[in-house]
Amino acid sequence: MLYIVGLGLGDERDITVRGLDAVRRCAKVYMEAYTSLLSLGLDPSALSNLEKMYGKEITVADREMVEERADQMLREAADADVAFLVVGDPFGATTHTDLVVRAKNMGVEVKVIHNASVMNAVGVCGLQLYRYGETISIPFFTETWRPDSFYEKIQNNRRLGLHTLCLLDIHVKEPTLESLCRGKKVYEPPRFMSVNTAISQLLEVEELRGGSAYGADSLCIGVARLGSDDQKIVAGPMKKLLDVDFGPPLHCLIIVGETHPVEEEMIEFHMINSV
Repeated sequence: MLYIVGLGLGDERDITVRGLDAVRRCAKVYMEAYTSLLSLGLDPSALSNLEKMYGKEITVADREMVEERADQMLREAADADVAFLVVGDPFGATTHTDLVVRAKNMGVEVKVIHNASVMNAVGVCGLQLYRYGETISIPFFTETWRPDSFYEKIQNNRRLGLHTLCLLDIHVKEPTLESLCRGKKVYEPPRFMSVNTAISQLLEVEELRGGSAYGADSLCIGVARLGSDDQKIVAGPMKKLLDVDFGPPLHCLIIVGETHPVEEEMIEFHMINSV
């Protein structure tokens, strides 16, 4: 049996009782570590906290392992109980859907144990979940790669008066371009996009596109460490959020659409002049 277990958003204590029961009876435990991270990070002491809480040794699974060598884990799950731990909810990333398909094609039984994810916990900022449009991802720009395919999605959401949740890029164990060219992988230091970087890139795209999907005065909500004791939520125009120190990762950003009076009351608690 392959158990795909959501860990929630905060720390090792956010796992559900059902999830913890499953982990403790598994012969092997893997933890996915590239689509998201718990607020405690992945340093050795943080991993030790997880192992103490769960009573199991945990193998950290990077992108390369999950996307290229997942069959090894699935073969283990064919003969024993194996847990694959995912920050947030198991289906918050398409990679995990692919993992289920591969498992079923190999005849491996799969059980999914859900948990909170950014997709529903973001409701804490005060915007009603059913008033969101399509969610977008914002990747880090490079000198030669500045993708803006998300622009039309924001534009469509805004036309419909809907909010846009922006998920921000994280780089964990990403090989450098130079090392790939040489055929021997060397990995970049971990990087996590901040609200400030996301806004800067969004404004750059708007300037190039000129479609008035949003602008420096557009109301946004920046969120950091969602679900943690020290989560930070600040609302305000893009140009003001650029200067806010949101602190450590992970961050996400919401571009606000048309608002209901109750939403407006909630947003006011988080306005930049009120926090």
